[in-house]
Amino acid sequence: MNLFTLLISGLLINNIILTKFLGMCPFMGVSTKLESAVGMGLAVIFVIFGASILAWGLYHFILVPFELEFMELICFILLIAAFVQFVELFVKKFSPELYKSLGIYLPLITTNCAVLYVAMDNITQKYTLAQTMVNSIAVPAGFMMMLVIFATIRKRLNQNDIPKAFQGNPIAFICAAIMAIAFSAFAGLV
Repeated sequence: MNLFTLLISGLLINNIILTKFLGMCPFMGVSTKLESAVGMGLAVIFVIFGASILAWGLYHFILVPFELEFMELICFILLIAAFVQFVELFVKKFSPELYKSLGIYLPLITTNCAVLYVAMDNITQKYTLAQTMVNSIAVPAGFMMMLVIFATIRKRLNQNDIPKAFQGNPIAFICAAIMAIAFSAFAGLV
């Protein structure tokens, strides 16, 4: 597979939020402020990239040679949990403001199904290391792009007069659905 095609696919065509609906908890929770959305997006990029590369190496250099492929899921979960703890400690030490603004959503990256999905998908699709690296950047970059776009939309929504029944999450879900419909137009791109 062409690496550029894989990049475009992860960013637009198979956007993890709009086509797979994975990572919706941070998508809805952190997208209220642009700064938090960018911070969460960068943290997710770092976590997915790092965890996917480590998972690829773990699978190909430990699980396959010792015929332990059936341990893939539990090993990946443990690897991701440890990696997220490392990221949380790093962010807490070097950017306390970001750590405070992300709140509970930073430790929730551990349970973000998008992280595990990308690591498992790289193995399932039998990607090479180069393809794994591109996919592991493209998918979370698409996630961050949606967080930033949605944060700007929600900022505009908060400035408008919205009927009481639609204020907050109802209008946010409606906008997310409209975004999903709009991004489905990219499906024929590749």
